[in-house]
Amino acid sequence: MRQAALGFRAHSGWTALVAISLDEGSPQVLLRMRPHLVETFTYEFRQPYHTAEKMPIAEARAFLLRVQAEARHLAYKAVHSVQTSLQKQGYELRHCGLLLASGRLLPSLAQILASHALIHTADGELFREALLHASKRCGFEVFIAKERELLETASHALHQPSKELAPRLADLGFPLGPPWSQDEKFAALVAWLSLLS
Repeated sequence: MRQAALGFRAHSGWTALVAISLDEGSPQVLLRMRPHLVETFTYEFRQPYHTAEKMPIAEARAFLLRVQAEARHLAYKAVHSVQTSLQKQGYELRHCGLLLASGRLLPSLAQILASHALIHTADGELFREALLHASKRCGFEVFIAKERELLETASHALHQPSKELAPRLADLGFPLGPPWSQDEKFAALVAWLSLLS
């Protein structure tokens, strides 16, 4: 079976997901999706820590645990579905790449809810953690990269100047047509790097 990998660039309540394989060292996009990580795609659930900020702490904790469980379930459902589909096409999906924001550790829930900046960070981390959880549950080896360091990391790993990577990433999506935004480009790149790690 040919090797394939998934790449994720998470957002509040959804993720860009791109699957790639390597053909003689060159990446080929197998699919791209934008699965939702919440059942009800509204601000209340896409920004769960913002929603929890207005609740008593015990209620906030229970609400966040429900959103986390739902996000993990939906992430697993999407990832496992792609894994099964690609396996039927002759691809073994055992690697994935996940982009992180700052990667900083979060303090207690009370401290998070007292800081608007930490609330933003925690919202993003909840959905990234759901993807990480789903990927490990599917048996993937996970490659993690900080988004602000992605191009530099890729430049070193691929032995290409970062200015040459941009047109190459743009060309990857040409056969698929739009959307092929920065989300898909970065998801494809982190998937590519996961196959090299």
